[in-house]
Amino acid sequence: MAGTLVPFRPQLYLRPPLHSRRVPSNHRSRVSAELGESSSPSSSSSLSTSSETLTISPPPGFQPPRPKRFSVRPDKLLDILAASLALPFRLGTGAFVLGYSVSFVSEDAIPSTEYAMRIGGLALKETSKLGPRPEKPIEIYEFESCPFCRKVREIVSILDLDVLFYPCPRNGPNFRPKVLQMGGKQQFPYMVDPNTGVAMYESDDIIKYLVNKYGDGTIPTMLSLGLLTTLTAGFAMIGRMGKGSSYTPSKLPPQPLELWAYEASPFCKIVREVLVELELPHILRSTARGSPKRQTLYEKVGHFQVPYLEDVNAGVKMFESAEIIDYLRATYVLS
Repeated sequence: MAGTLVPFRPQLYLRPPLHSRRVPSNHRSRVSAELGESSSPSSSSSLSTSSETLTISPPPGFQPPRPKRFSVRPDKLLDILAASLALPFRLGTGAFVLGYSVSFVSEDAIPSTEYAMRIGGLALKETSKLGPRPEKPIEIYEFESCPFCRKVREIVSILDLDVLFYPCPRNGPNFRPKVLQMGGKQQFPYMVDPNTGVAMYESDDIIKYLVNKYGDGTIPTMLSLGLLTTLTAGFAMIGRMGKGSSYTPSKLPPQPLELWAYEASPFCKIVREVLVELELPHILRSTARGSPKRQTLYEKVGHFQVPYLEDVNAGVKMFESAEIIDYLRATYVLS
């Protein structure tokens, strides 16, 4: 089931946290950032527009596109190919959920109301064995082009967690200062679990915490190789040349957007990059292979395909990565 939506209060971004965050002392004592970035406060000023009164509207004449399977818009072909380079470097980590298994059955044995990949009279039946489900989405502060952040996003997909992502691109005016305020340094990723009050830096510690709390306690092999894991996570992003790391001035939405996606998909990747660059908070509904949320989305809209974006601020629901990117830029970039 999808996690409960956390109330979103933009006016509180730069104030002290409203509830105590229990941060282990060993994290507070560490002074070296994983990325070697400066821990000085961001020099960017706050957005001048009040997000409490901001009205978000889709572009004039906007119509959501019809979903098209296995189709790439010609102008995005190179982007998809470059984003696909991550698959061999990371051996598909984040493409399958915990306890994934698959079997082929007759297509007639699967009801039309049930999601399944159908091939030549056969249906691919996928199952998984998930751990305990958090009541509220985990909160993670991070950005796309960071290899340490990628490791955490991969375990999020494997554990099939719903996450409220607060993008922290360089020079972002909202969430980088908030991380400094909450944890004492601008280091990423930074995780807050509102279900337990635990907050922490350090990607490996976050991964260990999540698998112990919401998995089976086992860290997947490709996330347990130390320096090799970090190096391959970095190589995985070579093709994107730093996309998803620098801030583009944008409107701050009153409510987070909602993205159905998973880490290993190159189509989802290019959408996430834009969400980060525009510093748009969003709930990620993880949908790696074997996720029960594939069935949830299938029932919700009568079709499964990711990425799928829901923007409650503008009443927009849409498929197709290229058109989602166009929509986000047309709607949220400050002119």
